[in-house]
Amino acid sequence: MQTLTLSAPAKINYLLDVIGKRPDGYHDLRMIMQRVNLCDDITLTLTDTPGVNVTCSSKVVPDGPGNIAWKAARAMLDLAGSDNGVNIKIIKNIPVAAGLGGGSSDAASVLMGMNELLKLGLTEQQLIETGRKLGADVPFFIFKKTALAEGIGEKLSPLPGMPKCWILLVNPAVHVSTAWVYRSLQLTNGRELNKLPEFFESIESVVSILSNDLETVTIPAFPVITDIKERLINLGAAGSLMSGSGPTVFGVFKSFEVAEAARHEVSKETNWFTATVETL
Repeated sequence: MQTLTLSAPAKINYLLDVIGKRPDGYHDLRMIMQRVNLCDDITLTLTDTPGVNVTCSSKVVPDGPGNIAWKAARAMLDLAGSDNGVNIKIIKNIPVAAGLGGGSSDAASVLMGMNELLKLGLTEQQLIETGRKLGADVPFFIFKKTALAEGIGEKLSPLPGMPKCWILLVNPAVHVSTAWVYRSLQLTNGRELNKLPEFFESIESVVSILSNDLETVTIPAFPVITDIKERLINLGAAGSLMSGSGPTVFGVFKSFEVAEAARHEVSKETNWFTATVETL
């Protein structure tokens, strides 16, 4: 049996502009997406028995066709015309439905891993095309670079030279539906998009662009997000923002020591999920 173990990293959004609604129901976006080193662990084992079998350490993640990693594996087996099956074991370290892209990252890792195990030889662009059909964030994790993402997230441009940052993630364990957030969003017609710097030379230049249009929906329903942002700033973050559709909030820090001290303070006072991570 051939086995492959992969790490599937989380992401944060330094920027999330919602430009408009498309005829297909999706939204045109402008995002700056950054991977961080909080990772799910994915183990793929090819079997002689046809079919896809998923086991996951999180009880809230579906095991069967409702799991995006299952769909990724099925797509690759179909593409290969293979009679093989695959067992997928997922150890979840990224909080579920948290605005951190965990499910999309798992699916991207499965696509890349199955490409290797099945010796398909698909290019990065071919994998991105396959990933786009599974979910809007999947292409970014195949791209493996800090990126400006446009369209629904599939048009990716690399942002080289982005400074390393220490990031404190805080998840207050409230459930936020991404579909509800986008459905509730009030779009402003004809607004000017902020101009992005050509180069990000410092943490200050990263903090200067922190913006998320989805906060206008999520914060009124979950004011704890504002509380966390303010707390992180008071604990030494250079900037703070909600990631994706939430509810995870992140703080950008200049050093591990200050970020970890802040994490300790938040953990001491709450039972929220916290993690000090580094940008990739």
